[in-house]
Amino acid sequence: MSGVSPLTLNRLSLYLRCLQDLQSTGVERISSTELAERYQLSASQIRKDLAQFGEFGIRGVGYEIEHLRDRLRGLLGLDRQHGLVIVGVGSLGTALAGFPGFNEDGYRVVGLVDADPAKAGRAVGALRIEPPPRLPKLVRETGATIGVLAVPSAAAQPSYDALAAAGVRAVLNFAPTQIRVRPGVRLKNVDLRVGLEELGFFLAQPSRQVR
Repeated sequence: MSGVSPLTLNRLSLYLRCLQDLQSTGVERISSTELAERYQLSASQIRKDLAQFGEFGIRGVGYEIEHLRDRLRGLLGLDRQHGLVIVGVGSLGTALAGFPGFNEDGYRVVGLVDADPAKAGRAVGALRIEPPPRLPKLVRETGATIGVLAVPSAAAQPSYDALAAAGVRAVLNFAPTQIRVRPGVRLKNVDLRVGLEELGFFLAQPSRQVR
């Protein structure tokens, strides 16, 4: 759904984690109010977010946790497998390759690419680092649909373009730079420095309130 905001999608991911936590403790049904109180959320926001995707609960009864969990997994694409190709296998790329969140629940790192000739053929876990010319074949052979950029800023745009040309449909970018997006290839930027600077702002000005 193209009209769904990134903030809504972030909250759906949060709701899913909450439901999985509840299910692990044996809870089978919960109301939006109970869910909000338990996880410091907004009951009205939960209802508003879920209403965008249909009917999930029963008034006065609440949500069946297993059913809602499965619906959210489907909405977030977790009911299918997504192969990830990481471009840039330095400290960050190596850490991401072993990150559990990239290798479970619908996601799996299936390829590693780095422009440094000295790294070609080096093993990282069960995968070997490939040179950039191998990227199109790597995407084709693995069926990868998501690219992950862990490259310096100067290499981000050409690396994004190479991933798009190779056939990936979405790119997660950790490089601190703006990228020109191609039609049909979704881009999500993750700038860790921005988060630190936001915290720094409030540490420098403690009287400021978060809105």
